[in-house]
Amino acid sequence: MVVLSAVVDEASAQSFRWGICPLPPVQQDFNVSRYMGTWFEIEKLPAVFERGTCQQATYTLLGDDTVNVRNAELLSSGQVNAIEAVAKVENTSQPAILAVSFFKGVPDSPYWVLSTDYLTSSLVYSCCDYLTLFHIDYAWILARTRALPDHVVRQQRDKLAAAGIRTDRLTVSNQTGCDALP
Repeated sequence: MVVLSAVVDEASAQSFRWGICPLPPVQQDFNVSRYMGTWFEIEKLPAVFERGTCQQATYTLLGDDTVNVRNAELLSSGQVNAIEAVAKVENTSQPAILAVSFFKGVPDSPYWVLSTDYLTSSLVYSCCDYLTLFHIDYAWILARTRALPDHVVRQQRDKLAAAGIRTDRLTVSNQTGCDALP
C-alpha cells in the first residue's frame, strides 16, 4: 500500500488514470522527414519532468533512420535545462508511432503523433500502463511558433477528447520571456 501511495503522490503532478491506456488513432501517412525542426509546447497534460517555461523540442534526422530529439526549457534561475534522446519508428506501417529512448537500460517512451499539418501545429500523445491497474498519460499541443490561435488549440483539444483522452487537466504552457532559447 505504501508503494501505491508513493506512485499516486508522484503521479499527482501528472495525468494519473485508473485502467489501461486509451489507444487513439494516429496520423495516417505520417512523414517523419516533414516533422523535423523545432516545435514549441502550447498546452500539455502535466509532466513531472517539465519544471520550467519555454518548452521546445527540436527533431533532427540521423543517418540511421532515427531521430535526434532535443528537449529544452528555461528554468526559473534563467538556466537552460536540456536533454537529448533518440527516437525511432518501430513499425514502418505505422510511422506516426515512435519510441523515444532517453536513457540506456530504461524502457523507451511512446511518442504518438495523433495529427499534424507539419507547418503549424501537432498533437502528440504518450501513455504508459502500470500493472494494468492504472496509467499515466501525457499530451502536448505543439506549434511551429510560440503561440497558436485559440480556434486551433480548441480543435486540438477536441481531437484529444474524441480519442477518449481527458482534457480537463491540460495546462497552458508559458512561452513568454524565452530569449535565452534559440
